[in-house]
Amino acid sequence: MQIGQKVKVYRLRDRVSPALASKLGQVGTIKQFKMTDASGVGVVVQFDDNSTTWFFEDELKPVES
Repeated sequence: MQIGQKVKVYRLRDRVSPALASKLGQVGTIKQFKMTDASGVGVVVQFDDNSTTWFFEDELKPVES
């Protein structure tokens, strides 16, 4: 995965708020990466409504052009 790449949210690991659950199935753009507390890497995704949130890499799939 790279910054600027389009990705689709295809699953959520944990229980989340309704606002975050609404992102399931949506496509967004990777804006940056962040370290998680478990030494993993999170991906910050921005959506068409300009909202941003982070996901684990295994919650996202690249979107083919």
